[in-house]
Amino acid sequence: MPRQHHRTAPRALDGVLVADFSRVLAGPLAAATLADLGAEVVKVERPGAGDDTRSWGPPFADDGTAAYFDAANRSKRGLALDLGDPEDAAAARELARRADVLIENFRPASLAKYGLDPAATLAANPGLVHCTISGFGAGAGAALPGYDFVVQAVGGLMSITGEPGGAPLKAGVALVDVLTAKDAATGILAALRHRDRTGAGQAVEVNLLSSLLGSLVNQASGYLATGRDPGPMGNRHPSIAPYETLACRGGLLAVAVGNDRQFRALAGALGAPELAADARFRRNQDRVQNRTALVEELEDRLVADTPRGWAERLAAVSVPCGPVNTVSEALELAARLGLDPVVQVGAGRIPQVASPLRLSGTPVTQPSAPPRLDEDGAALRTWLSGPDDRPLPPKL
Repeated sequence: MPRQHHRTAPRALDGVLVADFSRVLAGPLAAATLADLGAEVVKVERPGAGDDTRSWGPPFADDGTAAYFDAANRSKRGLALDLGDPEDAAAARELARRADVLIENFRPASLAKYGLDPAATLAANPGLVHCTISGFGAGAGAALPGYDFVVQAVGGLMSITGEPGGAPLKAGVALVDVLTAKDAATGILAALRHRDRTGAGQAVEVNLLSSLLGSLVNQASGYLATGRDPGPMGNRHPSIAPYETLACRGGLLAVAVGNDRQFRALAGALGAPELAADARFRRNQDRVQNRTALVEELEDRLVADTPRGWAERLAAVSVPCGPVNTVSEALELAARLGLDPVVQVGAGRIPQVASPLRLSGTPVTQPSAPPRLDEDGAALRTWLSGPDDRPLPPKL
């Protein structure tokens, strides 16, 4: 059952112990989200090399760890275990027996031989929430390795990303891993809620392909409605106009006009209220049908100012828009808006992007630096070899 800790401000997952056996991004990011919510997370890695992402660089931190690793492993304790070693495997099973949540993305056969598959862990710990993350599920795709880039390709995302007639493109971040991490965290939280009511744990399964398909939303729904595959449209939206980037003086402006009222406001701000009365553009469906002519009309007027100039003028009349920012500019914008997007985690360590969650009664934790390989190993091995009613040792 959950272990109670005393803090000035309570956290939503105070007392929840998470055994994070996962690697790369989806699993570690899900575990980091639980750590944000107050869970104690023990990251288990291979001795010597650790998580693959420790070497995925450049860029690297001052201590040689890749920035990629730091992005998904904040606020965890580090424990290196060789599952091929009988003593280390026994320690891993004991950690699973004491944990409230276990997250892993191993192939099924490799876990079973160590007694860490869901059947074994739930038999030893009936209250455990055992979350398995795979590329393609537990059926015919169980043996297929799941990497974000491959799933973006085979899952249809690349077919709708890019310019018409151009090469299919991936998203600029490992988007499928991130979406799967959020699905995993949602499933785990639902299972913990069930356990709160009944005392019973359960197995939670998510896979990259299903998470991607579930995230195709209107594009998948459009195919199911018509039987026609959608294709790439660049920055345009298949069902809304103008909902795209438009050329201004010296750059591009992202405009997202979601209804006819907003279009009237846009036309008025451009000094062309007659566009909203034009039969070609009066309703959204008209604008979608006449998009090429619409864009020409808008860009003829937008050339009079810069993206930032138009963003200020259009925001004043509640037209959703903004310049196309770099990552640094996006972080600066969030800071100006008071969102506090970056948090420090210690001298010499890479800062972290703050959790997007805001909870009034159980705020997220101030993150700590991602663990160095086996950073907490000695203390955790001592704890695992002792009575299970002893509290976790303090984090280093």
